[in-house]
Amino acid sequence: QVQLVESGGGSVQAGGSLRLSCTASGRTISGYAMGWFRQAPGKEREFVATITSSTGRTSYADSVKGRFTISRDNAKNTVYLQLNSLKPEDTAVYYCAGSKDSYWSGSISSWGQGTQVLVSS
Repeated sequence: QVQLVESGGGSVQAGGSLRLSCTASGRTISGYAMGWFRQAPGKEREFVATITSSTGRTSYADSVKGRFTISRDNAKNTVYLQLNSLKPEDTAVYYCAGSKDSYWSGSISSWGQGTQVLVSS
């Protein structure tokens, strides 16, 4: 089973940028879609972005479209989430997730432990 470890979170001012990383161990991620989700205090966990395994096709939540970019480096077994033009409402714990399929089917095989992003106004 794959283990996912996120890093790169932190505190930034509104308008700033961060790059989150999700490094996998135990299994290659090259054949699987990957995703990022987030959970703000008192709210449900929500979808942020996904990327397929082969074509690298991406999908984004409307709230982050144009500001966030998901990418992957299969050689490094790592998925990234570039966060630009951050807003206070982006404050959340960000989680990496691995799909059971090469496309994002909603069947998740593993979750990371999360990394905190705090955006101040």
